[in-house]
Parts: sequence; C-alpha cells; structure tokens
Amino acid sequence: MTMQDARQISAAATPGVLLSVRDLQVHFPRARSGWFAPPEVVKAVDGVSFDVPRGKTLAIVGESGSGKTTTALAAMRLSPITGGQIRLGDTDLGALDGEALRLQRRRMQIVFQDPYSSLNPRERAGAAVRAPLDLMSVGTPAQRSERVAELFTAVGLRPEQQRLFPHQFSGGQRQRINIARALATNPELVVCDEPVSALDIAIRAQILNLLARLQRELGLAYLFISHDMAVVEHICDDIAVMYLGQIVERAPRRAFFGNPLHPYSVALMSAVPTVHGGRRHAARRIKLTGDPPSPIDPPIGCRFAARCPVAEPACAAEPQPLREVVPGHWVRCRRVDLADGVPQAPLRAPQA
Repeated sequence: MTMQDARQISAAATPGVLLSVRDLQVHFPRARSGWFAPPEVVKAVDGVSFDVPRGKTLAIVGESGSGKTTTALAAMRLSPITGGQIRLGDTDLGALDGEALRLQRRRMQIVFQDPYSSLNPRERAGAAVRAPLDLMSVGTPAQRSERVAELFTAVGLRPEQQRLFPHQFSGGQRQRINIARALATNPELVVCDEPVSALDIAIRAQILNLLARLQRELGLAYLFISHDMAVVEHICDDIAVMYLGQIVERAPRRAFFGNPLHPYSVALMSAVPTVHGGRRHAARRIKLTGDPPSPIDPPIGCRFAARCPVAEPACAAEPQPLREVVPGHWVRCRRVDLADGVPQAPLRAPQA
C-alpha cells in the first residue's frame, strides 16, 4: 500500500459523505489446475477507494472485467470482502454480519441491469415492490399497501398496474418497477448496476430523467455502474474509471469530461458515439491493441502499460500510485504533468 493510499484510509469519515470505501479488496480463490499446481487467486478488486456524498452520484466506468460491478456488490456487502473498509455514514458495514447487516439493508438498495430477469415472472408487480416492506417489517399491512401505491405513482406507473405480471409490461416499465422496489424502504443509497443498458435508446433517457428527478426529490445518493460514457455524463457528479481492479482516474464530471488525463480514459472517451461527424469521429478513435492482463497475475507496474500507446519502460517497472494532480482530480499515471498549473494528458485523440 502506498503512503498516499494510507493517508486516504486513515482519514476519518468526511462530513456529508454517505458511502466511504477505503482500500477495498475482493479476491476469489480458484481451484487448483493440478495436484502440484500453486493456488491461484483472481484479484477482481485490488485496492479501491472512493466516497459517495449524500444526494450525489458517483459513476464507476470501465470495460467488461474491470471490476466495477464487483466493487458495487462488495460495497453493499453482497460480495465477499478480502480487505478494506466500507462505511455507510457512521456505520462500519465490514464489521457487521447476520441480523445487524440485514437491518442496514433498509438504507441501501440496488437496481439491476436486466429489468426482466430481476423480477419473478410468477409474482405480480405490486407484490414485488411490497416484498422489501414485508421482509423488513416496515409499517402495518395497510401502510405497506398504501406505500406500494405511492411508489407506483412516483415512478410513473398507475396503481392499478400492481395486479399485472412482469411479462405484461414493457422493458422500461419493468425497470420502473425495479426502481420502485429499490425505493420501498426509503434507502439513502441506491446502487444502479447498468440500469439502462438493456433498454432502447429512447427509453434510456426516460429512465435517466426519472432517476435524476427521484434524486432531487428524495435526496438519494447513487453509485452508478456503467460502460457508457454518454450515459454517465448525463447523470453523474463525479466519475471513477476502473481498469483491471484498480481506479486509474477519479474526478468531478466537468473536470473529467473537459480534460481526461489517463490514457485509458482518453481511449474510452474517443469511443463515445456522436450524432454528427460520425466518420470524422471514427477516424479519431484510439484503437487499443491486445487484451487486458490476467487478474490472477497482474503486472508489477502500471496495469495498462502493455496496451498504452504512450507507455515508457519505467511505466511497467514499478507500481503507479493514485495521485492528486490538481485538487479533486486523481490519476494513476506517471506521465501526467502540469503546465502552468493545468494537468496535461500524455495521450490525445488524433485530429481527423
């Protein structure tokens, strides 16, 4: 662990921060490939730290296999934790188990990617939304029924639709049901795991606008997982980019989209589709070669070095700390420099 990371971990809970994650590690042991083969461990998440302020949205982005979903599940204690600290307000979630942990689940809920598979096809929509209230023994039966009707209205559904089954709804309506279910216990934190990736483009905007409205009205904090930079730009306040189990860049939305610094972030941004100038934009796209290294045996140095167009020998020779180049903007790249106080990215998308 670097001195910079240690400083982050030792910091006390920051006022206004709802979810605080410090040096989170999630390692999965693999079965031996032979009698005499050494044990293998998949380092899915390997030293991740971030904060989610109350009423704000932190987006975690990255390609498949980067560890972003595992990070979110571990933050909710839905995935086993190898090391690190997770705090929800003043509560140390990592120290809880059993009934104590179950009671904290009222404060944090999740919206999954697939709006159909996350619903029981044999359970009516109203029962699905009511289930958390029954499990947590929230209110009286009459109050629960009233709460479900309120939630249907809040997410843009009619209360009489409670009697319908999931297959009788469209994809966007099913996701509204999932959102209503997540809000049933009045949580403070909602994890959104690719909540619009399975929806049509037109429906995505409706769901994103719904999430933004609910955040304003209820003061929710979102941990938003996505691989779509255009979606993230629409909803997030801060952004963290993950690559092979580590955060390689973290910054406020405006600073990140105005000046992405890490070469991996620049490559992701160059792949965002645009309505106008499609061919010119495609010509400027940075095409990465090769595959990410194995999470079983990650490189000693920068984990992106083997695919980075501007890597130097020193990049692969030693670990790169996540450093704050300007206030609030953190990057894990030794080649990022300052010029007149402005951070300079070592890689830029070529001009068409």
